Amino acid sequence: MAFKILMVDDHPTQLEGYKVVLEFNNQGLEIEPTLANSCEEAYHIITDKTNPIKFDMVFLDRSLPPYHDKKINSGEDLALLVQEQLPNSKIMMLTSHAEAFILYNIVKKINPNGLLVKSDFSGDELLNAFEKVVNNQKYHSETVIKSIKELLSREDYLDTINREIITLLAQGIRTKSMPEYINLSHSAIEKRKVQIKDYFCIDKGSDEDIIKEARKLGFI
Repeated sequence: MAFKILMVDDHPTQLEGYKVVLEFNNQGLEIEPTLANSCEEAYHIITDKTNPIKFDMVFLDRSLPPYHDKKINSGEDLALLVQEQLPNSKIMMLTSHAEAFILYNIVKKINPNGLLVKSDFSGDELLNAFEKVVNNQKYHSETVIKSIKELLSREDYLDTINREIITLLAQGIRTKSMPEYINLSHSAIEKRKVQIKDYFCIDKGSDEDIIKEARKLGFI
């Protein structure tokens, strides 16, 4: 039986590796992949109305070349698009980021069927994760489990938008550029940064102080 998967990663060799591993599945599934290397490529495939494909699963790397015209800046944004356009597709997200804050945000914002940190898994684990998701089970790799367990005990520590602002700061995004990434005005972002500083007990600190404190507390 053909199992249609959209695989999105900006490293073609990575995609080839995933394809080879999944072909060894024990479900008797014939893997039928469609490949994309950027947010723009994936966007056009996902939203194609003239030749739509009903994907059974979408594999998404978190860090991808952005598609600024549509404000699709990462695999997370693509995942939200998939949930809107392809609601029956299972989502597996893979990321090189092991920071607890980023992993927590993915689970809270996307809640994908599978979430794996690339440094955690071998081919065998990827195949195991794939088969569990195919069978309607959730799968988190080891680093994800540890990070989420720690942070979910503090679920109300900061809201989703404030967490996203901290993540953007840690990625080197300046405040003046943040409206390109989140749907807030510059003044609203500045007000939220004041809230973040209050939470971290930072008195008149800089963005670097926010990042430093967030790292100290294990948020990024």
